[in-house]
Amino acid sequence: MRPPQETVLMPVATFLSSRPENLLLFATVGAIAGAYWFIKGFRLLQRKRLVLNTPTSKVRSASMGLVEISGLATSPYVMTSPLKQARCYYYRSVAWQLKQQGKNSTWEKVAEEILHVPFYLDDDSAKVLVDPRGAELDLHCDLQQEYHRSILFTGPEMPGSVSDFLARHGVDPDRRIKVEEYCIKPKNFLFVLGTLSQNPGLDASVTPAWAERADQGQETKAPGLRPNNGEDVVEGAQLIKLSSEGAALPATAMTQQGKIAAALSKAGISNPAAWTAAGVGIKTARSEPSSSGLQAVAIETAVMTEQQGDSDEAESFDLHPPVVLMQGSHQPAFFISWRSQRDVIKLLGWKSDLMIWGGPALSLACIYFLLAHFGWL
Repeated sequence: MRPPQETVLMPVATFLSSRPENLLLFATVGAIAGAYWFIKGFRLLQRKRLVLNTPTSKVRSASMGLVEISGLATSPYVMTSPLKQARCYYYRSVAWQLKQQGKNSTWEKVAEEILHVPFYLDDDSAKVLVDPRGAELDLHCDLQQEYHRSILFTGPEMPGSVSDFLARHGVDPDRRIKVEEYCIKPKNFLFVLGTLSQNPGLDASVTPAWAERADQGQETKAPGLRPNNGEDVVEGAQLIKLSSEGAALPATAMTQQGKIAAALSKAGISNPAAWTAAGVGIKTARSEPSSSGLQAVAIETAVMTEQQGDSDEAESFDLHPPVVLMQGSHQPAFFISWRSQRDVIKLLGWKSDLMIWGGPALSLACIYFLLAHFGWL
């Protein structure tokens, strides 16, 4: 019986030896990847030093500026994540589809939803409002599963919540699909490195129109998710303005349709079928595949946050806090992790060491191979 290492390496060796140009391709990619890892390693080392040099503070005694605060996530509001149906304050739900490109197959992101309600960090001394927009998030993966409706694939059956999520974005559930979901749930431990600054006007009593797209300003954009800034939704004589630039309205000043429309817009859901299921006007900006029986998670969010906001628990929260933990204008470092400070330092330490030393070694080995192959040595 062959050892496991030989079983894994033999197909790779056969692939490389069958076509010599593959060796040149892998060597070129390896040289570039090594240089990239080297640069990224120094960035991680810089992050590690920033974490080590930033003072750890309690909420009550924290000074303005860059701080580190650890505590438990809490909020007077709660919403339901679209995939796992978990009660949470923040979720990022992503779906990939396996697509064939010639002889190769790659996972392509086909759907993504990111949404949050106002939440706080509680360290027993006090609570501080956290605005996660612009943050680099290191969250625990609550759901990671692959589905394929085929007699040849013996994986788990796709739940209805996953099917609804895919339908909202016009994705065929019969294809090979992989989903992931990251959440900040009640009482989750969080370590936050960010800037404690004066409240720029955030109103924690606004639900869910206050809940901005948490990925606003980030580089990663999913296909099919378009902010609906400045678009109007008309149904009869009612006009709902969906614009993130205007002043936000409190929940008490919004109609139920207004709350639902705002939630759909902020979640990036522009599928007309989802708007029809919500009972608001259909947007005619562009046409997307429709599906029956859609249950938009943003609709559930609008209802649930309203119910939670009416509870007595909201009285213990300052809905108009004077300070907010957020991304600073002069110090852009903003990091939210489910790990402790010690674990974050360890993780950044071994990753930076591996990339700083392993990156150049990989680049030099690949460059040596290329020089030897072309006879330049």
